[in-house]
Order: sequence, then structure tokens, then C-alpha cells
Amino acid sequence: MRFPRTVLLVVAAMLASLVPMAASAAPGGPPDRGSGGWSIEVMSSPAEYVSGGDARLRISLPPGQIDKARVSVEGRDVTSAFAPIDERTLEGVVDGLELGENTVEVGLDRGRAPARAAVTLTNHPITGPMFSGPHQTPFLCATDGHRGNAELGPVLDDDCSIERVVSFKYRTTGGAWADYVPGSEPEDMATTTTIDGRTVDYVIRWERGTVNRFIYSIAMLSPDSQDVDDPDLSAWNDRLIYSFQGGVGIGHYQGNPSRGSMLLEYGLGAGYAVAYSSGNRTDTHYNLELGGETAIMVKDRFVTAYGVPDYTVGIGASGGAIQQYVYGQNHPGLIDAAIPVQSYPDMITQVIHVGDCELLERWVDTQILGGGDPKWRDWTNRSLLEGLNASNTVENSFGAAMPPAPLYPSGSSECIEGWRGLSPLVLNPHFGTAPGVTPEQQASTDWTHFQDAVNIYGVGADGYANRVWDNVGVQYGLQSLVEGEITVAEFLDVNANAGSWKNEPEMVQERCPFISALCPQPSDLAGLDPVPDIWPNLIDPWSWNNMALSPDGGATPAPRVEADPDAVEAAYERGLVFRGDMPIPTVDWRPYLEHVLDMHNSVQSFVTRQRMTDFAGHADNQVIWFSAADEQGDFVNAAPMAFELIDRWMANIENRPQRGVVANKPADAVDACFDVDGELIHRGADAWHGILDDRPDGPCTEAFPVYSTSRIIAGGPITGDVFTCQLQDVDDAISRGVYGDVTFTAAERDRLGEIFPDGVCDYSRGDARRPASL
Repeated sequence: MRFPRTVLLVVAAMLASLVPMAASAAPGGPPDRGSGGWSIEVMSSPAEYVSGGDARLRISLPPGQIDKARVSVEGRDVTSAFAPIDERTLEGVVDGLELGENTVEVGLDRGRAPARAAVTLTNHPITGPMFSGPHQTPFLCATDGHRGNAELGPVLDDDCSIERVVSFKYRTTGGAWADYVPGSEPEDMATTTTIDGRTVDYVIRWERGTVNRFIYSIAMLSPDSQDVDDPDLSAWNDRLIYSFQGGVGIGHYQGNPSRGSMLLEYGLGAGYAVAYSSGNRTDTHYNLELGGETAIMVKDRFVTAYGVPDYTVGIGASGGAIQQYVYGQNHPGLIDAAIPVQSYPDMITQVIHVGDCELLERWVDTQILGGGDPKWRDWTNRSLLEGLNASNTVENSFGAAMPPAPLYPSGSSECIEGWRGLSPLVLNPHFGTAPGVTPEQQASTDWTHFQDAVNIYGVGADGYANRVWDNVGVQYGLQSLVEGEITVAEFLDVNANAGSWKNEPEMVQERCPFISALCPQPSDLAGLDPVPDIWPNLIDPWSWNNMALSPDGGATPAPRVEADPDAVEAAYERGLVFRGDMPIPTVDWRPYLEHVLDMHNSVQSFVTRQRMTDFAGHADNQVIWFSAADEQGDFVNAAPMAFELIDRWMANIENRPQRGVVANKPADAVDACFDVDGELIHRGADAWHGILDDRPDGPCTEAFPVYSTSRIIAGGPITGDVFTCQLQDVDDAISRGVYGDVTFTAAERDRLGEIFPDGVCDYSRGDARRPASL
């Protein structure tokens, strides 16, 4: 089956046998029975992060004690809530927990016998928060239409709570979902065969409601019975999919849940349970601390109500892939395996190079509109500065906002097709909005990513959230200068004029084309000079009006901007940066869309791999697959193949846990690439040679050219994780050979010093703000 590139799987990964509390056991492994063989494991969440007043526990006992144990919560006998799952283990759900600490004890059921094991559960409100900090305000509840996607009723309170609903649907032979009436036998009901080989009526149980103020969903097959209060687990394959979604959001909204991601058809049909939350859709927000908290709470609900899965696998594209990498790092045991699709390592380090896009687009366009060197009319030359792909044949989505041909050439770039409009969304406090916002809320809210996650970044002296974007010392186009692709004059000019982004107090609302009401009519343009009367005074696709630029065309170099140091440190310390700590089975699958200038640039899979290698010394638990797409960007979906591979890999780990993740890889768990029909081009350890090493290009490297980023072109590492570079004096950089064989005249050397009075980046020394402990 072929899928359009706009319908990428946005599902994904999370939790599994969560980190047990008292006497801990590795997820999926036998319990550690502790001293005397008594232990209590919290299976539904970390003990300190229980929510909703209940938790699933597993209690290990010495031989012969299964009928003699007594379990209590704060002295209240709850033994009847537990049942044996083998001759030495009890499992059950404790409920009625008070907010705050609750001590669970197990001991012998006689007199005042002392407890043999205990654990303290810290219970939090189902509305949150647990560890993400104070609730965001304003926080707007989902519209009727968005709640309708989950078939939910009205909002009940200021936390956007909605009554929990359980209903049933069936899959029709025509491939649609329809309401199912228990006991009925629809003529068009489909059947499905699970990965365990069971063929059953394709009926599902669908639970949804609100957790942590977001809309959540849990779905699974329910062919044998449809009792709302007693889930049918007969067709569950004992695996859980956590479905993550992507997009770019800046918070203040409950979210728009996706029916396709809630009812992930492939997973449900194969017998998986599927968990989802609008709080794990990055189109809702990009506060990944809040997102991790939400996933823990949703998984808590699943495990408590349905049972402990053998493993949890995540899938999700773009921001859904980011969540897998970041949560896999920050919450060990939360996910057991990952299928990141169209991945980036994280969100916040993408801001580093994406923040350069419009600065460099503006510089190139001024060369064109000002009658400069005609080389810049060739769109592919933009890659000399931006690193990302560009094309003379792809239609420009913003072409209507640019001067007509022949003044402005046809073509486009990934900076435009993939990223235009996202710099103001992330940086401009005036630009964002949310459904249902009042004029007062709109005016009083700072609509930036940094304000969305202000609990992490903190607030600066100007009253705005601290931000991490920085370009002090960055030498745009350095690699192209060294390779002779741009001249010294061009190198100096772009660096003198690129500029930076204004601080939030200085920013203004965006103009046409981002706000259509501000777009002039053709008659309004008569007699005006293209620059600056029309561009950017009336039409500003670059966000030019929010850039800090040279006041005199570059004679005075445009200012650069430094990140707020506390924000960078917080981004690292609070886990917003993926550092490479991802030891679980991972299939990183990427439909290759460079030719359509899709934002999911292919280098990012290798950025992630290099970070994993830097952290652990290898990335042998990560497999990278690329699939070719046709001219329209359609491709064969490799996700089912990835699920099947992960299932065999996890089975190997279960059967031979002592061998670990890498030694349990199936033989076909290796790097690979596939053609537009889904047929294998090559599979092997040499597939991607030449990208992260100096070996001859491998077969997949040859078939799928990988591009770059502006910061790599500026001399930065492929890991792309330097917010604030450490600086070196210009003369030192020259003497150290930073510029290769390029020689500067005395005047050029002086000009370089004027542009970079504090020095240029020395990327060999890493990030100046990265905490030493990380």
C-alpha cells in the first residue's frame, strides 16, 4: 500500500514494564525478591509518579507464603485485591489512594507481625502536574469538533476534564470504523488475524477521557465480550503500542486528537493495544517534560486498568519520533522498543540551524533583488550556505508572496518548503494563537515555544522566557569558502549582513503572507519600489521586520545574539536535548523526501546515530532504513515490517535476557534501504558507509544523497548540538588552518575582525553552556 507523504505514521513509543519501585527488577525480567524473598514492585508507574488514585502492584513472596500474606495501604487491609499469578507472586490493583504519600506494606497475616516489604506511593491528581511544574495559563479546552474526533462529551471544569467513555466499534469489510452494538452481527464486519495467529471478529473496545488535562485514548480488540466494566483481553497479544504524533505547537490548548492515531489500524488488527494522548502530539505543545509526564500517566492508566504488557513499542513520525528518543532517554523503562519515523534527535537543537534559515534566505534574496551575482539565481547554490537541499524545479509555496519572474527565479528550498513560518511561531510572542482564545487572552499571552516551556527555561530580566538560540561567532558558509564554492567577498558579506533575531520586547506582529488580512491588493502596489516599499514593508515572508540587521547595508556588521545561558543549561539538565542515551531496540525508518524539499532532512538519522555513538561508544541497537518515494512523495509503508522485526527482537531478549539488546538482534536487524516499490536495494553493515566515516560510500549512501545544515556548513559537528560555541580569536583561527588554503588580504583580515570582534566559533571545544556533568 502506498501512503502520501502527508499521511506519515504519527504514532509511537512509550512505556512498558516501568521502573519497579521497592525491590526493583529489570523490565521484563524476573523480580528481585530482595532480603528474605519479600518485595513489592509498582508495575504501572514509578512509585513517586502514581496518578488517579490507583496503582498495579506485583508482590514477590518466599516459598509457601502465598496464602499467608497480608497487604495493607496505610493500615487498610487490601489483600483481597490481589490474586496469585504463580506460586510465589501476587498481583493486584490498590485504589482509593490519598493525594500525597501512601505506604503499602506486605507481611504475614497474623497479629501484629512486622511488615516484610514496603513501598511508598506518591499519588498525584489525574489532572496533574506531577513534575512538570505549575499548570500553564491560559489553557483552552478542545473545541466541540476536536472533542468530537474522540466522540467525547462536554467539558466539566477549568482543567478541561471530560467524562471517561468506553464504547465499541467494528471494522467494516470496506475498511472503515462503524459503531458496534454488543450482541449484533453486522453483515459487513471484517475479521482480523493477530500476530499470535488468532482470527477474530474485528471488534474493538475504545476508552477515552482526560489525563493531565489532555485527551487520552486506549483501544484494543474486544471480540468475545463488550462489558464496559470488564475488559475482554482474549485477543490482546500482550503488547502495547504508544502512538505519538508530530507537528509544531506552542501550547495553551488541550489539543486535537487524531482518530487515525488513536485507532491505529495496523496495530489493533495485529492484536496490540494502542495508547494515545493529545498531550503527546507535538502539534499541541513542544514541552517534552510535560509530554513525558503525560505519557507516564497514560501508561499508568493502561497498566492499572488492563494489565502489564510483555513490552511497549512506540511509533511516531517527526515530533512523534523525537518523543521516542527523548522519553526513551529521560524515562528508562518507559518504552522497550522504538520505531521513530522521519526522525530528529530532539526539537530544541533543530531550532539552532532552522533559526538560520530566514536570515540566509533574506541575504540570498537581497542579492537577487539587488541585481547581485547571478549565481544566487540558481536555487541549488543556497545549499552552499543553508546546507539543506534546494531545487530549481520544485514550485515555491510562497511564490505568490515574492516578486514575479523574471525579477525573481522559480524554484525553492527546504528552508522555505519545510520551515518557513516556524521561526516566528517559535520566537515571536505576537504570532501564535489557539482555538477559542479571547482577545484579552491573545493580547496577554507570549506565544513562543520558550514561554510554552517557561517552567524549564525560566524568565529573563525583560519579563520574557529565556531562549536558547545563539549565533555569536558562527561563520556562515565556512565550509563552502574552504572548498572554493563561494568567494571571500561573499563570505564576508553574508556574515556581515546575516544578522540575528531581535529580543522579544522588540518584536512586532508578522505581516503578509502569514496574516492574510494584511496582504495588499495589486492596486496598492502601483508606483512602489520592490525593496523596501513592498518587500519587507508590506510583504515579509522572511520575518525581516523581526531581524536584528545592519543599519547601513553591512558597513556596520549586523549584530549577533547570544543565548540566555540558564536556558541552555536547563535544556540539557531537564532532558530537552537528546544526548544519545537510547539503549533499546530502535528501527529508525525514513521515507526519503529530499527531492520534494520535505522538512524531514535525511541527515537527522545520522545526527542521532552519532550522538548515540558518542554516548555509548556504539549505536548497534539502532537500525536505519530509508525508503524511496516517487515524484509526488508517495512511498511504500515499511512500518509493518519494522513492527515484525521488533517483535522478533523482543522475543529474543525475553528468551535470552543475559545476552542483552545488541547480541539478541535478529540477523536482518541491520541498516537497509528500499526502492519505490518497497523492494530491498541493500541490507548490511556497509549500507551507510561514507556518512559518519571516511570509507567509500555504501550502496544506500549512493542511492540516497544526504544533505547538511547551516551549522555543519559553518564548521560545526554533525551532532548539531552546540547552542553557544566557544570562541577563538580570528588570528588564532587563521593560524590553526580553519580557513584551509584561503588567504586573506590585510583589509579582508581586518573586515573579518570587525564582523567577529569577540572571535569565531571553535567547535572542537563543544558547547560553552553544556553542563560538565553531561
